[in-house]
Amino acid sequence: MKVVLIRHGKVNFKWESWYTSDRFDEACMQYDQSHIMKADYSIPDAKCSGYYISTLPRTRETAQNIFGEQDYISTDLINEVPLSASLYSGIKLPLLFWNISGRIQWYFNNSRQKESRLQTEKRARQFVKMLMEKNEDCVVVTHGFFMHTLVAELKRMDFSIDNKSLKYANGEYVIARLCLM
Repeated sequence: MKVVLIRHGKVNFKWESWYTSDRFDEACMQYDQSHIMKADYSIPDAKCSGYYISTLPRTRETAQNIFGEQDYISTDLINEVPLSASLYSGIKLPLLFWNISGRIQWYFNNSRQKESRLQTEKRARQFVKMLMEKNEDCVVVTHGFFMHTLVAELKRMDFSIDNKSLKYANGEYVIARLCLM
């Protein structure tokens, strides 16, 4: 069984450098609804039985750019980990602060974030179990931050990982193969 994980294409959205907490939350919602920029992708030729995308529009657009019209299976199990402001502030703070502090809260399962690390891991586990039950070669178009959790879960379930990275670029792929015992 082979799974090709692909990070969605570059989103057509310009982040500002500084945000209040309310504006940061708004920007995150706008980003989630933004379209991707057209680009060419270098993806391995793969005969697949299933094409999985998240429920966020950027994964469908990326998949259509790469594979054309297919019967895509949309699931929120592979949505990006939601991010929200780590604290209430009417004072503008740097974008880097909001991104890092929110992800630290996520890691430590802080209730200020919409989803905890434990919940993200559970989603990834459910998705991998579903793939293993179907036991078919497939493509999964998902999101950069979530990919780390998904790759870790695939490894935990005895998949070998090619092209593992610390940071997945837009359109970058990882190949996971189930190790036969």
